[in-house]
Amino acid sequence: MPFWIELIVSLLLILGSVFALIGALGLYRLPDFFTRLHGPTKATTLGVGSIVIASMVFFSWRNGTPSLHELLITIFLFFTAPVSAHMMAKAAMQQKLPLNDKTQGKPWE
Repeated sequence: MPFWIELIVSLLLILGSVFALIGALGLYRLPDFFTRLHGPTKATTLGVGSIVIASMVFFSWRNGTPSLHELLITIFLFFTAPVSAHMMAKAAMQQKLPLNDKTQGKPWE
């Protein structure tokens, strides 16, 4: 395998791992539901997307043909994560979940 392919795959895997770690830490450390929602929907989506793109680059080079399965997974992930986050936020607003004092914006008051 050429060095530049290994370098691209390695960088994408490291980038994806860092974003996934940041998203997991955000899910753990942030104080309420609305702020915790940002961790998995922003950073973790980028992390998983980077890892899947690294897989696409690796298997496209290894098999000699474009690997489009991973591209479809990435596109599906980038379309569904914001929509599901929006739906969860709307449901939480309907339930009037408690907010932390530092959380800005209280649309139901």
